[in-house]
Amino acid sequence: MPEAAELVRLTARELAARIRTRELSAREVVQAHLDRIEQVNGAVNAVVTLVAERALDEARTADEETARGAPLGPLHGLPVAHKDTHDTRGIRTTYGTPLLADNVPDHDELIVERIRAAGAITIGKTNVPEFAAGSHTFNPVFGATRNPYDLRRSAGGSSGGAAAALACGMHPLADGSDMGGSLRNPASFCNVVGLRPSPGRVPSWPDTAPWSTMAVQGPMARTVADAALLLSVVAGPDPRSPIALETPGSAFGGSLERDLTGLRIAWSPDLGGAVPVDREVTDVLAPAVAVFADLGCAVEEACPDLSGADEVFRTFRAWQFHLGLGALLETDGDRMKPSLVRNVRQGGALTGMDLERATVLHAELFHRVREFFERYDALVLPTSQVVPFPVELEYPAEVDGVSMVDYLDWMRSAYLVSATGSPALSVPAGFTPDGLPVGLQIVGPHRGDLRVLQIGHAFEQATRHGERGPGRRVTRTDGRVLGRHESFGAS
Repeated sequence: MPEAAELVRLTARELAARIRTRELSAREVVQAHLDRIEQVNGAVNAVVTLVAERALDEARTADEETARGAPLGPLHGLPVAHKDTHDTRGIRTTYGTPLLADNVPDHDELIVERIRAAGAITIGKTNVPEFAAGSHTFNPVFGATRNPYDLRRSAGGSSGGAAAALACGMHPLADGSDMGGSLRNPASFCNVVGLRPSPGRVPSWPDTAPWSTMAVQGPMARTVADAALLLSVVAGPDPRSPIALETPGSAFGGSLERDLTGLRIAWSPDLGGAVPVDREVTDVLAPAVAVFADLGCAVEEACPDLSGADEVFRTFRAWQFHLGLGALLETDGDRMKPSLVRNVRQGGALTGMDLERATVLHAELFHRVREFFERYDALVLPTSQVVPFPVELEYPAEVDGVSMVDYLDWMRSAYLVSATGSPALSVPAGFTPDGLPVGLQIVGPHRGDLRVLQIGHAFEQATRHGERGPGRRVTRTDGRVLGRHESFGAS
């Protein structure tokens, strides 16, 4: 029987297969991951609410279903922790705010509902910034999530708890959400995989803005294949979402193997000068060009015209924040973080003309990007403009010598892509000399989710950067060792 330390290094697909053949029991798998959480979570602070006994009870039930030959879902017996902005029935869901510190929903939202229906076992919730605002995970309820590769640094956000937990082997799959980079930035910071799907690919319910395309939910994992496995479960139509795409999730459950020969790849290290990028990031990503060339791709430096994307994103983000939080601002604004308050107020100050202008710019942007992808099969660029920054900062004050205006500005390489509506994948792409992870962002045409997964899988298999775990030991910032943590995959 594999040791617990070995179990938490297996991929989700491997674990699911072994549970299905009864080589492993769901209880063994869940217990191994609970043990890992006990070992390392004190240092990283990724899983903030744990339901261990409930998880073990569900694992026993899962093993009974396996034994009697019941139909098994694709995630049968796999432990999953859900983002703390995703409502979970009977489990505290705080949104990282004191205003909801004791909130226990009476329902599972759609993404959780689908994951559990596929046989996954909920073990807890992962940390987020307050109301998922910003790409650095800290809040007054649980504190900050630390980067497993350097505990002095940020794990990114807003799905930072999910990314850090994955990197440490606390669970093999995680759900997240992304408006301006919240699935991609933490994946880059923690050397895991995060997919921002096309709007409507993963339907959302309940949703205060069901017609909006700026915020999406999606999968995170340690491998592209595992991210695709989770996408196969959470994607597909649902009558509760007016923009849900009709393609069934099963379209993403098969092999991702694809010959990339002849694919036209546009490489843009800084989106044509539109965003500053630290030299540490571009130095790590420079070899990616040769990787794609070796895979048979035609690579050239190019990027779409993203004029207006900044205004589109900031306008609709502020509008959506005011829609969701405007009432709370009136009653409890003094208990919300100042940067969040400013965003909500910006939304409240928008006029009809502001929204009209953003709508026109959004349409023009879509068509320019659509035409760009008639010439290229994919766009690759840095996921994040910076490497993981000190955990005490709210955000980097400057990037490559350029001052940042606010806590969104350093995320432009991610949020400008959000405004296009294109699917975007962050995949591990290497490390700085100090051992900090850097992610590569692979962007595809409208609804080209499978293509970006296939390209990301080929890059992952060619480079194997994702197999480098956060070191042999996870320690506290005071140096005290909390637990041994081996690298994933082959050494």
